[in-house]
Amino acid sequence: MEISGFISAIVVGLIIGILGRLMVSGRQPAGCIVTMIVGIVGALIGGWIASMFTNNFWIILLVQIVVAAIITALISPRVKDSTPPPPPPM
Repeated sequence: MEISGFISAIVVGLIIGILGRLMVSGRQPAGCIVTMIVGIVGALIGGWIASMFTNNFWIILLVQIVVAAIITALISPRVKDSTPPPPPPM
């Protein structure tokens, strides 16, 4: 992967993090920062894997989204929920 591909993977990774998160069903307690990091890591890893096999932009993008979704599914149960518990009933 060239430097331009690396930089574009980081930029696109921010969007891919959101798309990867949308692909995973259920509630994910991870915040914005974790989503951005997952997107960047998913884009870099997915782009690297897909670029070994093809130069088709759409296939690389699809692989990046799938890798981001897999990483989101793996880390979601391990992220602590920061929302406060509901108040007790009166």
